[in-house]
Amino acid sequence: MIMRRSILIWMTCCAVIVSADAQTAKKRIAVMNFDYATVQNYVQSLFGSNQDVGRGIADLLVDKLVSGGVYSVIERQALDKILAEQNFSNSDRADPASAAKIGKVLGVDAILVGSITQFGRDDKTTGVGGVGAVTGRFGIGGVSHKKSTAVVGITARLVDTSTAEILASVSEKGESTRTDTGVLGGGGGWNGLGAGALDMKSSNFANTILGEATNRAVAAVSTALDSKATALPVHTVSISGLVADAAADGTVVINVGSRAGVKVGDQLQVRRKVREIKDPSTGKVIRSVEDAIGTLVVTEVDEQSAVGKFTGPSPAKVGDTVRNAS
Repeated sequence: MIMRRSILIWMTCCAVIVSADAQTAKKRIAVMNFDYATVQNYVQSLFGSNQDVGRGIADLLVDKLVSGGVYSVIERQALDKILAEQNFSNSDRADPASAAKIGKVLGVDAILVGSITQFGRDDKTTGVGGVGAVTGRFGIGGVSHKKSTAVVGITARLVDTSTAEILASVSEKGESTRTDTGVLGGGGGWNGLGAGALDMKSSNFANTILGEATNRAVAAVSTALDSKATALPVHTVSISGLVADAAADGTVVINVGSRAGVKVGDQLQVRRKVREIKDPSTGKVIRSVEDAIGTLVVTEVDEQSAVGKFTGPSPAKVGDTVRNAS
């Protein structure tokens, strides 16, 4: 009696843990480069050339979301590769339908798109934070006021990859004010472009008032998005593939990868066909009978394949089927 009670208690605890894990599972998202067409002219005049501040904002936001731990964020390299393959244009950056298409290929729950609505000085304050190109330095040239305010406005939207529906939308601003400097100043001058590419994650940019405003806006967007995580639906991805290679040490390669929704950490069931049932009138195979032979835990994934560690009473073989664990 005591033994049965102990087993029941153990089973109940396991059920609670599994339920908690299911509820706290991270939603997988990808972050697109933000659209910055609204502020592009000002960006060009500010830096002397067109700089992709939309990509810079996205890079900063990825870091914040990863640090927050609420979402599982797809690596930027994987996203960039898919964007190149799909001939994705800059004009599609904020388009939910295009984003959903990319999201399906990546196998994510949602994709984040957005726009930069303000980037630079606070235009409500006359004559503050103007840009003067003086011997290659950005300053406050000719401005009568000594106080400069930088403002960055960001709008971000989470898009359902199955329906292109906007699941959540947030709009935030970041501001920073200093005296005796311009929006790119840390005392009146800044030479942060180096070879010509703006690195918004650099300390040089972060220490300017524009950098401070940018980081505050990104932090506010990240916090708002964390609170919207429950708005994302849970998509059950049906995975079906075959063992393509099986090593003696239990390392198995399967013929499905991220495009089919496989991700690192997945536990997949490996099954082996034991017999076929045929229609007696036509001889056509109408059903295959399979036995579960073990479990595969995925450790590496690319677009078309995945690698994992197999455990089971007998080794996996080429041709064995791989499916979601029931």
